[in-house]
Amino acid sequence: MSEYVEVAGLRVAGELHRFVAEEALPGTGVDEAAFWAGAASIIADLAPRNRALLARRAALQAALDDYHRRAPGRPDPADYARFLTDLGYLEDEPGPFTITTAGVDDEIAKLAGPQLVVPLLNARYAVNAANARWGSLYDALYGSDVLDEAAGRERTAAYNPVRGAAVVAYVRDLLDRHFPLADGSHAAATRYAVDAGGLVVTVDGTDRRLADQAQLVGFRAAGDAAGSAGAGAGGEGGPGSAGAAGGERRPGGEPAAVLLVHHGLHVEIQIDRGHPVGATDPAGVRDVVVESALTTIMDLEDSVAAVDAADKVVGYRNWLLLMQGRLTAEVGKGGRTFTRVLAPDRAYTTVDGATVTVPGRALLLIRQVGLLMTTDAVLDGAGRPVPEGILDALVTALGSLPDLRGPAAGGNSRSGSIYVVKPKLHGPDEVAFTGELMARVEQLLGLPPTTIKLGLMDEERRTSVNLRRCVAAAADRVVFINTGFLDRTGDEIRTSALAGPMVRKAAMRAERWLRAYEDSNVDVGLAAGFPGRAQIGKGMWAAPDNLADMMAQKIGHPRAGASCAWVPSPTAATLHALHYHEVSVADRQRELAGRAPTDRSRLLAIPLAEPAAWTAEQVAAEVDNNVQGVLGYVVRWVDSGVGCSKVPDLGGTPLMEDRATCRISSQHVANWLRHGVTTRAQVEESLRRLAALVDGQNAGDPAYRPMAPAFDGPAFSAARALLLDGADQPNGYTEPLLHEYRRAHKAKAAARP
Repeated sequence: MSEYVEVAGLRVAGELHRFVAEEALPGTGVDEAAFWAGAASIIADLAPRNRALLARRAALQAALDDYHRRAPGRPDPADYARFLTDLGYLEDEPGPFTITTAGVDDEIAKLAGPQLVVPLLNARYAVNAANARWGSLYDALYGSDVLDEAAGRERTAAYNPVRGAAVVAYVRDLLDRHFPLADGSHAAATRYAVDAGGLVVTVDGTDRRLADQAQLVGFRAAGDAAGSAGAGAGGEGGPGSAGAAGGERRPGGEPAAVLLVHHGLHVEIQIDRGHPVGATDPAGVRDVVVESALTTIMDLEDSVAAVDAADKVVGYRNWLLLMQGRLTAEVGKGGRTFTRVLAPDRAYTTVDGATVTVPGRALLLIRQVGLLMTTDAVLDGAGRPVPEGILDALVTALGSLPDLRGPAAGGNSRSGSIYVVKPKLHGPDEVAFTGELMARVEQLLGLPPTTIKLGLMDEERRTSVNLRRCVAAAADRVVFINTGFLDRTGDEIRTSALAGPMVRKAAMRAERWLRAYEDSNVDVGLAAGFPGRAQIGKGMWAAPDNLADMMAQKIGHPRAGASCAWVPSPTAATLHALHYHEVSVADRQRELAGRAPTDRSRLLAIPLAEPAAWTAEQVAAEVDNNVQGVLGYVVRWVDSGVGCSKVPDLGGTPLMEDRATCRISSQHVANWLRHGVTTRAQVEESLRRLAALVDGQNAGDPAYRPMAPAFDGPAFSAARALLLDGADQPNGYTEPLLHEYRRAHKAKAAARP
């Protein structure tokens, strides 16, 4: 760190101090001296409690290790439950209660749809994700594997009209299923128009109506400012800018766009007979644009590599600019460069001439870090790095003020709320601590109580088994509970590591605890009154190029009663949105509300294996799979500062890797090493052999530094430490080692002449 500024008994890194003084504070009405004095008070009061909570985690894990060391293997369920209860790990269930969270935007409280998660340090990704509220269905289908390439439907360098026709047929079928006509089919439409009676669709020379005219929201007349539009099948597409309808409009003639609604989600039929796609369509339809990512989590945690004050300021600045509506990104595409901006809202005219406006951007949430890590971006009075989560709470709330006050107010939250996602909390005490932290920040910034809403990641075992009590601890500000099955698997492996060797990763999804975990999350949310107040969420689709598989499988999330589920890209959001047209989540939640709640004992079923049944080849393949995934992820994290990336697996299939997947792989190897399923020699050999393979997978990157044959760079050393020393990491987290080696890499790079 090059410089610190002494303020209110704290030492603040110069770049952070300048950001707060020159960018974040102006216009907020918050005095600089008062901000830092309040920050110092919060740190002095809450940092010791943060450390105490981490010490409690360590003590509980030590007791669990002792239990399994005394009696390895699958424990007797009754004895195990008694032990966990006496330990204070398993807490008594609270009585019936209903959350009281108020002032929540409809995207969270009432609507069901996809949720994006994006690394906040990347401005281009952040702008794209914010704009992913709307997506071209034509482009998503044409450019993905959802439509196969049989019968001449291949994706080619030039536009393939055969594939384009297949896209159109797919979309017309969707319109018939979700926006049916009283008679006839959208597939035979030759004209769309709006009159005083609503939507008019000409089919076979006859005017037809929607079976339910209430599905028509409005229209945009020809000549009005265009909304966010794709360029049609095979075109550039994607969300662009939207404008308000100009002047008083009345229905009549062929509109430029028609806005429909189903299950609370909007679909826009765009009409332009002069467009290359519209010119070939009998009805002049150039595209169908669907409301996609209702919400987006801007991530400062798992998907970023933020290890110092400079990194943190990049994230804080991007969040501030999002809340000001000013974040932009320079984009190069097709040989040209342009500036991508945040999309404005979209305006339409109703049949009676009124104007209706719908949001143009996803509602944004901010994911802060958990309790584990500290940051030397600020040092306390004793010279210690402060808890990073406390700093995140302070600075991101400050950065949210433009959305609550002044000319930019309401650009994100129309209800005047700040939405914080808090990861990796262990149990109710840590949830209560987080609520107190948010309350202290509200007081400091002069915000009404519970302005800051809290999304709870149900991704640690102690939270899962005490989820009702965790929700009760934040009952006045909780806005979602989301299953993070990847981190949850990593914690499952580490928590019970001494019980015995764990099943192979592919077998984990069939384990009893995981099925119970997914059911319990929904049961708890329904019993606590989440419908109409908060989200019940499900986890990520990790294969971003395999969207046909996503369409076949991820419909299981709304069927499970989840009102949102994570997707890895705007295209995936557009496609996953179709699942929420297929399934009414509100109806499904009403059906599920009557089922018996999940028995907590099922969550405590440890996923132990019988390794004697495995062949040496099966063990070697599993070790290789883990080692290659860790190497492929870590080399980009440490050497390039990329916190989330598509990493080809051993078969070449790109998979989304972040710290959660790295946690699973490193803990799995550590568990098998502990129980003799594999050996250090086997892991070392796999590391060296697969480092060369990963080097080959990255050969097209001119900035890439190979790990082989020297095997002495910080990236290889970090991967090796995670795999061989993973058993010693707190709760199996990867952050301490990744941060250590990334900082070493940055220091070495800075020292080069």
